[in-house]
Amino acid sequence: MKRKNINKCQSLRKNQTDAEKKIWTILRNRQMDGVKFRRQYPIGEYILDFYPAEYKLGIEADGGQHFEDDGRQQDIFRTQVLSKAGVEILRFNNLEILNNIEGVYETIKKRIDEKNGVDPQIPSPQRGEGT
Repeated sequence: MKRKNINKCQSLRKNQTDAEKKIWTILRNRQMDGVKFRRQYPIGEYILDFYPAEYKLGIEADGGQHFEDDGRQQDIFRTQVLSKAGVEILRFNNLEILNNIEGVYETIKKRIDEKNGVDPQIPSPQRGEGT
């Protein structure tokens, strides 16, 4: 099956924003519990900034245009279309990514844990504890 927008995806990967570069540093190389994230991944007519296919979770780094009326309306529609395809979207604004990457990491990890059936309220046992 041929994916749409492949040339645009390649261009977006080559021309990442500072926020996209920063978030990629915590997602690349299976750093988050071995989860494989893809950058600028096409689904239908849309391109997701980051996407772990096994979790159907789109991670979006939103710049200022997403907070204008047109941008907000487009994002709502896009999220609805992707939701019908079974894809959940997590959105972070660029300032949040640049200034609180630890919080962004924790939010993404928590959602992946929830999709894995891990109760985020119960801490994992420390090494050597439990059997």
